[in-house]
Amino acid sequence: MELSIDTASELASIALSKQGVVFSQMTWRCQRNHTVELLPSVEKLFAQAGASKDDVTAVFVCIGPGMYTGLRVGVTTAKAMAHALGTPIVGVGRLELDAYPHAAFDGDIVAVHKAGRGDVAWASYRGDPWREITPPTLSKANDLGSISTRTIFVGEVDEALAGILGSLAEAARQDNVGRATVLAELAYLRLADGDVDDAALLAPIYLRPPAIGPQTVAG
Repeated sequence: MELSIDTASELASIALSKQGVVFSQMTWRCQRNHTVELLPSVEKLFAQAGASKDDVTAVFVCIGPGMYTGLRVGVTTAKAMAHALGTPIVGVGRLELDAYPHAAFDGDIVAVHKAGRGDVAWASYRGDPWREITPPTLSKANDLGSISTRTIFVGEVDEALAGILGSLAEAARQDNVGRATVLAELAYLRLADGDVDDAALLAPIYLRPPAIGPQTVAG
């Protein structure tokens, strides 16, 4: 049994699967409460599936890019569980998870999400065979609107960004769909190929430094 964890955004999701096929999952609006909500949600998922952490044989985790705190909580929890249980761990990027369900598209699949400060995070992929074309990067939204090749945009896209992307954003409506189900499938394929991560080295993808300034001491 595999446990998948995605906390890259306010829409958190977790899943239990067998050989990449999900049999129990939870998706919820976490806002910015990943620190206090993730572990109780994992325990609830185990309970509703009639399973326990001792049944877990692999841990899969979304490594971003995304929210700084959410990613830190999700990746740290996944690494701790993999270490404690002695299981392999596989990390997969958020943008790849958004793009992968569209792998049959004959062209570039650009996964995108808002990244603050007027920027968007994006990466491009192609299928048959599945591969990354452009690694995760930051750009202005208007720059993406100028892409003219055969392309679809997918991911978490609001109305403002959809207006910039136009008809190319028709597939980009996944606001209420958790990524844990896709994570379970894609990470299992890598696990089956022996493509696993070193838990000690696995780290979240941050496209800019966290917005945390120096601490001051009152008095």
